[in-house]
Amino acid sequence: MDILEYHRRTRHRPDAYARGPESIDWDAQPNPFRNYVSPDQAGRSAAQIPLPLAATADEKRWYELWQAPPATPLQPDIDRLAAVLELSLALSACKQAGAARWSLRVNPSSGNLHPTECYVVACNIGGLEDGIYHYRADTHALEQRCRFREKSTGHEPVLWLGFSSVHWREAWKYGERAYRYCQLDSGHALAAVSYAAAVTGFAAGQLVVQDVTDQALAGLLGIARHDDFIISGGAQAERENADCLLSLSGRQGLDYILCQARQGDWYGRANILDSRHFYDWPLIEDAARCSSRNQIEDSAVVCYPQRPPPRRPSGLLAGSSAAQLIRQRRSAQQFDPAGSMRADDFFTLLDHCLPRPDYPPWNSLQAAADIHLFIFVHNVDGLESGLYALLREPSVKETLMAATRSQFIWQTVPQAPQGLMFFQLLKAAARRTAANLSCQQAIAGDSAFSLAMLADMQAVAGQPWLYRQRFWQAGAIGQVLYLDAEAAGLRGTGIGCYYDEFVHDLLGLQDERWQVLYHFTVGKPLTDPRITSWSPYQERRGK
Repeated sequence: MDILEYHRRTRHRPDAYARGPESIDWDAQPNPFRNYVSPDQAGRSAAQIPLPLAATADEKRWYELWQAPPATPLQPDIDRLAAVLELSLALSACKQAGAARWSLRVNPSSGNLHPTECYVVACNIGGLEDGIYHYRADTHALEQRCRFREKSTGHEPVLWLGFSSVHWREAWKYGERAYRYCQLDSGHALAAVSYAAAVTGFAAGQLVVQDVTDQALAGLLGIARHDDFIISGGAQAERENADCLLSLSGRQGLDYILCQARQGDWYGRANILDSRHFYDWPLIEDAARCSSRNQIEDSAVVCYPQRPPPRRPSGLLAGSSAAQLIRQRRSAQQFDPAGSMRADDFFTLLDHCLPRPDYPPWNSLQAAADIHLFIFVHNVDGLESGLYALLREPSVKETLMAATRSQFIWQTVPQAPQGLMFFQLLKAAARRTAANLSCQQAIAGDSAFSLAMLADMQAVAGQPWLYRQRFWQAGAIGQVLYLDAEAAGLRGTGIGCYYDEFVHDLLGLQDERWQVLYHFTVGKPLTDPRITSWSPYQERRGK
């Protein structure tokens, strides 16, 4: 099987959804929090290091993130690391409805299942021993998985974040389609870290570390250590798959740090997340194997088209604390169909979707211009209802015009800012169509607008690991939409359930070069008064 075959086999159709569990026990969901509390074979547990709740509400304003990035980064230490993690991967709220309780996180996740795990690689960082740490979102703490035996004295400070995915967390609910959602969530997490780094003053420029294979990354993060996932009695904890590596500080010395990890002292054993695996989805692991990155190719320099600086937000909450706006991000469950969006906020949101390597979240991705947006406009001030397109790479216009329906008019929109490749394709009331394509979900039609993300998959056959990277782009775009919607006083929701082939048919696509990877919708949210919420970590705050 190749990765595109996996994609074909996991399409949804109204009469045949992708294979998933026949029943779900909602009272027995997998543990959303990994830990290494259990002692390993040598009887050693991972030491717990509580992180300060350091991200204050009076730092940068949201609109300041779209000014010129700072030229001089701050010196990394444990406090600044804590702030980045608090604004990217930590808990954002605790909720309750009746007897049911659950937590939300800053980074979005399909079904709030959170397959993404984060590890910290630290050398010469104030407040931390050199080594590898696992981040625990439930306690906002680090677990020291590995202590380097040799103190680094000849290297600049190194602070890296490594990501992995626990596929079972998504497969428990979504079955074979779960691999898609794990990759989307990796993109959400990458973008969340990029925004948090911008808020807390880390360097601009590329964060992604490109020259590391999946095998090397798994060794670095400790997730390739088989015995650390075997529990007493022979039970196995769910394994993790290596995703990617980001650098908050320092880009040299990868070979040295890999050597230190191999020779270091490791601590702790992973917990079991779900003791009852009633279903087995071997297709997911097949997809992971055939899309792994086993060698580092000679990467061409990514050239982005020259663009004017990003539009400064002017929405309802654009002057709010960026940290507060990031924390308040939520996925809307229901929209008011009468809710509208200001045209200026709409075009600012679209402008921030364009890949600019010096601005968040695009510095967290190796490539970022392979996805384009087909938008159902329902209620945006000054725009006719209908289908529109935003092209994020100018050179693709002729190709997409030839690949899509001949009835599309590709007419420029006078209200759109200069340089934004935004086109009207059809004039039509599109609420019902948008909802039907998104598995009959009303939120896609009751919003101000909804959209489908169309990916260019031409290069994936030759480099299968790019399949993951395309989904990371889609997840990053989703995070842009989430946060810009919040800044406009609205709310967004990612939609992973849609009828793949019906969307392709609507657009007139005849071959497999173009594939829809993600749907999204933005509008005026309706709140459920039965749900109460409170701030997380209250025991840490003394409240």
